[in-house]
Amino acid sequence: MGIARVHLSRALVDPLNARDETPASPFGVRCRSLAAGALIVVSGELDATNVGQLESFISRERRRGRPLILDLAELTFMDSMGLQALLLVHADIRREGGTLHLAAVQDLPARILQLTGVWDALNIHADVTEAAAAARDLEAGSKRLRS
Repeated sequence: MGIARVHLSRALVDPLNARDETPASPFGVRCRSLAAGALIVVSGELDATNVGQLESFISRERRRGRPLILDLAELTFMDSMGLQALLLVHADIRREGGTLHLAAVQDLPARILQLTGVWDALNIHADVTEAAAAARDLEAGSKRLRS
């Protein structure tokens, strides 16, 4: 007979000195300015451990009333919290008179957007070039309507 080994989390052993030891998922964001607005490149895994980072980064980098392009070519995973963040960003940007464009959505994130019906509700483009052209066209059209 072997001895069963039991691993207890620090929270169970000493709840007063517990720390969240869940490692953060690999994740990154970087920004470039475009004539049509801002381009944010999202890479790695977007989940509950880092969705706040994305939301903070977007709120700092976006320009009120201007298009925002999220390049998701390097995004390998997205959970429901990531999906919720995209929907909230989309709603905020629309309320401010801008547009959100997703570019190069790959594999699993694309599948999540399709299964939830969100794919048809967002501006999704094959790549950044197409997204930037669409953002410029929409912005030019809205300027003509205001004139």
